[in-house]
Order: sequence, then C-alpha cells, then structure tokens
Amino acid sequence: MIPALTSLHLVVTPIDGRLGADGLSHFVQHMLGASPCDGSAYLFCNKRRSRLKLLCWDGTGVWLAQRRLHRGIFVWPRSGATQVMLTAAQFSWLITGVDWQRLRAELPNNWRV
Repeated sequence: MIPALTSLHLVVTPIDGRLGADGLSHFVQHMLGASPCDGSAYLFCNKRRSRLKLLCWDGTGVWLAQRRLHRGIFVWPRSGATQVMLTAAQFSWLITGVDWQRLRAELPNNWRV
C-alpha cells in the first residue's frame, strides 16, 4: 500500500525513462537538494511526456510507480522552476492526461459583470 504523502512534487526537468528507484533518488538528492525519504512523493516525466514515474518512501522502502497513456501526452509545465507542488486534484487530472493547470482559471484583474 502506498503511504499517505506529506506533499507531491512535480519535477519539471525531464528524466531518462530508464532510471529506476536508485537513479531517481540520486536525482532528488543532488539536483533538488532534498531527501527522497522525507515523506514526499516526486513525480517525473520523460522528454516526450509519454511516461510518468512516481517515487515515494513508505518508511521501510521505496515505491516506484510508472504510468503510460495509450494516446496523447501528459501536460507538463514549461516554467523556469525545477519543481511544482501539486494538490491531490491536480495529480488526479494530470495522470489522466487532462490539462491540470486549467482546473481553476483566475479572473482578470479588470473583470466586471
């Protein structure tokens, strides 16, 4: 059973899809400056945005889950940030291939009804 997570970090930088738990843990430690055993989950995507990998620690070992869409690609941020925090709702939409960044559109500052 996957544990309850303290937070979910989407890692913006694409990774080599061949990386396993050790390679992704190394990435978290050296590129993000975080511990892969801190109770957070880390979500990675390959360059083509066709596969996701989720890395999380449950207190006794590491979980590594992979997801692939049969059609389409995952919507991935192209910001300058190295990681983005996701809510549970955003994660649910992202893994289905929906544009999770558009779940809540902000009204323009000059909006009048």
